[in-house]
Amino acid sequence: MITIKEVTSKKDLKAFVKFPFKLYHDSPYWVPPIISQELKTFNKEQNPVFKDAEARFFLAYKGKDIVGRVSAIINWIEVKQQGIKKMRFGWFDFIDDKTVSQALLDKITEIGIFNNLEFIEGPVGFSNLDKVGVMTEGFDHIGTMITWYNHPYYQAHYEAYGLQVSKKYVENKFPFSNINPENFNKIQDLIKRRYKLKALDFKTTKDIMAYADEMFDVFETSHAKLSSFVAINPEQKAYFKKKFLPFLNPEYVKFVVDENDKLIAFAIVTPSFAEALQKMKGKLFPFGFRHIMHAKKHSKSVTFYLIGVLPEYQNKGVTAIIFNEFYNEFEKKGVEQCIRGPELADNTAIHQLWKHFNPTVHKRRCTMSKPI
Repeated sequence: MITIKEVTSKKDLKAFVKFPFKLYHDSPYWVPPIISQELKTFNKEQNPVFKDAEARFFLAYKGKDIVGRVSAIINWIEVKQQGIKKMRFGWFDFIDDKTVSQALLDKITEIGIFNNLEFIEGPVGFSNLDKVGVMTEGFDHIGTMITWYNHPYYQAHYEAYGLQVSKKYVENKFPFSNINPENFNKIQDLIKRRYKLKALDFKTTKDIMAYADEMFDVFETSHAKLSSFVAINPEQKAYFKKKFLPFLNPEYVKFVVDENDKLIAFAIVTPSFAEALQKMKGKLFPFGFRHIMHAKKHSKSVTFYLIGVLPEYQNKGVTAIIFNEFYNEFEKKGVEQCIRGPELADNTAIHQLWKHFNPTVHKRRCTMSKPI
């Protein structure tokens, strides 16, 4: 018999966060989160997303053993302002027992009906800056810090509940050796002169902070037309700055500004922290920071995290400036592998950006939905 219990204490919440550590204990591909960060993400006093969203967390028990977990999320900006009556679910993990996944999804459906919502969709987080999608291909590739990994049996559980594919995502990679600087080196000089643009070179995290708010504005403006887009509030922007900026190498943050020093495009790349996070086993202390710092300095793989270009500058070659800047940095650092995070499969504009690098799709994932 499966029992579903809502998380009501700090002890329960820690058990919620730590359940995947047991589920993926033997997986060489799963990348664990940092436990303290996960707990902060779910803390309604610390994460400002709860100003516009609500979440409840549930654990599935078989006897005394935890056998599954799920979060039930309602983003009220999405529901009230965008008119998308979606019951979100995320952080969805379970053993290979369909009575477990069904019981957890029944709880999501129940909450959705109670709130007069029209369908459930997941796995998703609170917004576009959270992890997304159940993996359907690429199980023999190591995960990343910005994605969920899951066992191959997950998709069958979703389908057994009657969920159907909603949004498809692909993840690509290409070796640094695929990059031919001639494709963007000359044109980037022309673009700079034509539109009076310049690239900013950062040496410290403090330098980035001066443009961080503008970066979020460019991100939202450039992504607003995507089917998965949901706006984030100013407090969330401040929260993400504090959460993610310490993980960034300043030289891997590329901003392009116009003649008035206004930000018109940006891209953020991170060193690959996957192996470091595996060694840390969810803990920053006492030695976790060492693994993070080693990866920041020595990782030969990088992950493209975010990119955004204001609509009025799209299709004008601005990304050539960004790629030129990254090429110079990667060459100095001896980068060998470039990995892209999940991108909507129907986002043809973003895929066109990378065509000259001959990328290969190594993972696929999707969100799945069902009317309620």
